[in-house]
Amino acid sequence: MRDGEGSGVSIRSERATPPLTRSGLQRIPKIYVDVRAYTMVVALVLVWLVFTFLTDGRFLTSRNLALLFRQATVTAIAATGIVLVIVAGHIDLSVGSVAALAGGVAAILQVWHGYPTWLVVIVALALATLIGVWQGVWVAYLGVPAFIVTLGGMLVWRGIILLLTDGKSISGMRDDFEAIGQGFISPTWGWILAGLALVAVFGLMLHARVNRQRRGLPVEPVWRTILKALLISALIVSTVVVMNDYEGVPVPMLLLLVMVMTFSVIANYTPFGRHLYAIGGNAEAARLSGINIARTVLGAFTLMGFVSGVAGLVLTARLSGFGSNLGNLLELDAIAAAVIGGTSLSGGEGSVARATIGALVMASIDNGMSLMNTDPFWQYVVKGLMLMVAVLMDMVGKRRRVWRSSEA
Repeated sequence: MRDGEGSGVSIRSERATPPLTRSGLQRIPKIYVDVRAYTMVVALVLVWLVFTFLTDGRFLTSRNLALLFRQATVTAIAATGIVLVIVAGHIDLSVGSVAALAGGVAAILQVWHGYPTWLVVIVALALATLIGVWQGVWVAYLGVPAFIVTLGGMLVWRGIILLLTDGKSISGMRDDFEAIGQGFISPTWGWILAGLALVAVFGLMLHARVNRQRRGLPVEPVWRTILKALLISALIVSTVVVMNDYEGVPVPMLLLLVMVMTFSVIANYTPFGRHLYAIGGNAEAARLSGINIARTVLGAFTLMGFVSGVAGLVLTARLSGFGSNLGNLLELDAIAAAVIGGTSLSGGEGSVARATIGALVMASIDNGMSLMNTDPFWQYVVKGLMLMVAVLMDMVGKRRRVWRSSEA
């Protein structure tokens, strides 16, 4: 079952004519609230409240929240791409190495050869995208399992960048490049972009509602749509207020917003996105329905390569250079964020927005425990337990759905 077109709401049936029950009566399609989406938001709020209490209010200061969002950005950006790959029933273990290669090449071109930032960014993103195409061909057309292809890629791309840099660190990036990971936009532009974000959100919600009505599908009550719109508006406005109280909205946070909105549109409003969910849900049925599985899977890995490049550039800019451990374990953090956000590892189900919230939850735990001066190994323990619980909840949910469908 793929996520619905509206944020936080899914539809059980995509047919205009309600199905018949065993008694011959029509069953009315029901709209149900996506409990996972709201559960993730509640969990994030609870984490913030707990750490605010444990740190005597230091956690919710504007400075710490700005640092928190910058800290979560790289993982969240990587998660926007990994969601599409997992939804299609595959996996990518090379995210961190591809990010390191993109960031390392950017550092080499700018520090060692003096190339301008715009050219460095284009070359790094093109390289990462080509890597995604290469791995996608192996998976989609040569039939090699994605686990093996990307595991090999994780070793190959890491080895190549260590070879190119001779294992040395590179520092001295230009200010305009560092702004990608460290910069802030002015308060005025923050409000302008907040207004554009509100227009985009309302436009997408209205489009989803009108589109469902046009196709004869059930829609949620008007009051619920209005309530969601008001909550999202309050979230955007409060975020800008808090960020402007420090130095403004961080540039990485703005990049993340663009990535989330773009990939949410791709996943929910394009044939490509619908095909990904169909392939992950039932590949054979998708093939029989005429979906070009190989081309769609290739597209997913191509986008994943591009996203890995973006994450690598942001991370390199944030650290002001390249280090041999750049992007280390990024793929695991991205996968964990996606799974904690409700993406099913068996494919066919997931949400870009929920994966972003999952990344925020993980970063909040890291940040809060750091403020408490907790030993770093406890962060790994907590995140590992969170991942295990998230997978368990997914398995339990699937068993319940199977049981309910067998009872129908």
